[in-house]
Amino acid sequence: MEVFPAVVAALRASQGARFRVVHFSVQDNHVHLLVEADDSAALCKGARSLGVRLARAINRACGRKGRVLDDRYHARALRTPREVRFALAYVLFNFKKHQVRVPSRLDPCSSAPWCDGLRDRRGAALDGDALEGAPVVSARTWLARVGWRRHGLLSPDEAPAQGP
Repeated sequence: MEVFPAVVAALRASQGARFRVVHFSVQDNHVHLLVEADDSAALCKGARSLGVRLARAINRACGRKGRVLDDRYHARALRTPREVRFALAYVLFNFKKHQVRVPSRLDPCSSAPWCDGLRDRRGAALDGDALEGAPVVSARTWLARVGWRRHGLLSPDEAPAQGP
């Protein structure tokens, strides 16, 4: 059963003016997200909406009904360029920790192919800032758009550190 396209569609549909999914990684039993929200109310509402969309999409793809998501999640506000870079590497290269897919440079079940912060763009889906049709949007905050780059672009060969 192929659930990934349904998850991507739910992520794409959840993009809004006040809540944005900037990067993601879908693993076998969990999802990592980097999101931006205008304030805590927008984060709460956006996360709740995304949870509903994900549950409906996954249930539809699996031909089932019922609860899909656990109520547990970890949210952390990133405050420094170093924290954002660490989180980006963790999310985009998390598949290397789980080793559930054929080894590759970029995880096809993540937003890595659309990341414009890669040192080596081989295997990337886009050149420049063309994100049309992508399941993610360009970051708006200085930290997620520019600040983290002060600590170096991401290399597809790097491995994620242990959890944030």
